Amino acid sequence: MEGLDGGVERETAVARLDAGVVEYRLERRGETSVLVFHGGHMRAGLPLGEEVFAELGCTVLVPSRPGYGRTPVGTGRSPAGFADASRELCRHLGIEGVDAVVGVSAGGRTAMAMAARHPELVRRLILQSSVGFLPWPDPRTRLMASVAFNPVTERATWAAVAAMMRHVPALGLRTLVGDLSSEPVNVAFASLGTEHRDLLRWLFSRMRSGRGFLNDLRQVGADGLEISQPTLVVASRKDGSVPFAHAESLVGRIPNAVLVASEAASHFIWLGSDYPAIAERISRFVAS
Repeated sequence: MEGLDGGVERETAVARLDAGVVEYRLERRGETSVLVFHGGHMRAGLPLGEEVFAELGCTVLVPSRPGYGRTPVGTGRSPAGFADASRELCRHLGIEGVDAVVGVSAGGRTAMAMAARHPELVRRLILQSSVGFLPWPDPRTRLMASVAFNPVTERATWAAVAAMMRHVPALGLRTLVGDLSSEPVNVAFASLGTEHRDLLRWLFSRMRSGRGFLNDLRQVGADGLEISQPTLVVASRKDGSVPFAHAESLVGRIPNAVLVASEAASHFIWLGSDYPAIAERISRFVAS
């Protein structure tokens, strides 16, 4: 399905930098480069929404953020710190210009820090279902995350999710997608086609939190960042994980930001019926 990769976990490598150890995936194609910071429970080997960049012939670099995959939580623990580590990673890999930095969900804070702290490297910023300048998450989500995704429980939590995806996939998808949508559970689930459901089963079965998600929750807002690059903000009004107000806060405070409202029924903008048009908008933005 266009926009939602999946089915095969990609090979990654590890760089030992002055800033610390960073796991990353580098897919070299053309001269245009895109740096992607995925959101919570994701690591470099799990692609999501990157096909639009592959179709453009872009070189794609995806680091695992602190606490995810093989990147220790101590490597640039804050968005600013990991932005600096990612700048060092780019230099290490011979990438001296990034045509777009992409921040997804909780990875949006790192993408914004990258744009603000390294404007000589970053030409454009794309924020997808991204946390903005408002408090995040809500107290209920914070409490549930502290129980389900702490270092003692997160392995068992994701093992239970993987078992649900194998044995009772409809129930598992209803539960997880329902938590990511402001729509009634039945409406959010019904919006998923068969290909979407298969790909989400694959993705949810391979997610892990490590120490990364609780580290994400410790981060404060992105106040004080000066972002001068052209910015494309994509978000759904039906997002139950990062409310649409975050997208509005982003376009309200980033001078050159444009908002694209997705029709997706959940946090996963790539599953909306209008995503082909959004993908075309992203393509034009990167190529401009």
